[in-house]
Amino acid sequence: MKVLVTNDDGIFAEGIYKLAKKLSEKFDVYVVAPDRQRSATGHAITMHHPLRVNKVKFFDTDILAWAVNGTPTDCVKLGIEAILDIKPDIIISGINDGPNLGTDVLYSGTVSAAIEGAIHGFKSLAISMVSKKDIDYDFGADFSLKIAEKLLEKELPNNTLLNINIPDCSRQEVKGIKVTTLGIRRYKNSFIKRIDPRGQEYYWLGGEIVKEIQNETSDIACVEDNYISITPIHFDLTKFEAIEEIKKWDLKSI
Repeated sequence: MKVLVTNDDGIFAEGIYKLAKKLSEKFDVYVVAPDRQRSATGHAITMHHPLRVNKVKFFDTDILAWAVNGTPTDCVKLGIEAILDIKPDIIISGINDGPNLGTDVLYSGTVSAAIEGAIHGFKSLAISMVSKKDIDYDFGADFSLKIAEKLLEKELPNNTLLNINIPDCSRQEVKGIKVTTLGIRRYKNSFIKRIDPRGQEYYWLGGEIVKEIQNETSDIACVEDNYISITPIHFDLTKFEAIEEIKKWDLKSI
């Protein structure tokens, strides 16, 4: 079995190293990932300058790896359409340094890379560690291998991927696994205003998470209760329940 691995933290991030090395115990692994940090790029693709691809030595492994000066989505497109002379059986994006929960998946380069894989018809998953310090990437990698093997045995609906978040606790404290829905993420004080040495205003995007009551089936509630969250994501954003109501509008009068 063959797996294409990517991320949004850059090809030399610890998370992708631990992931690819663990997967290589069971799979033929190919890495195509950004040459630098590309977090929060969403599903962006590069159209206005050339994409450059460099084959690199991937840490202490013999894994074939390429660094791309583009986004995670670019990496998946290039990997399956230009770089690799094989088709992967599965595409895995991660292991992300930090969570990709709720509506934040819309901004996530990690999740977008997996979405691109699903768009092209491949089994795909994104995996993230909710911890921001003392991250146990080995645990994340172990779980990634197991869920990848399970996904290859099973079927998902078309255009569907799995978004996985591992809670901020030790592996011994993990209570289990839950299949979840996307929660809601909102932020306050998102922009910090500053003045540069020339007296010009500029802004840093930051912000604090607004604590909201989450549905108990949500990914956010799940990881807060020390469960691993698996959320099936479908990228058809159509709100089907609204179609018939909007058809009743007098649109001809516009």
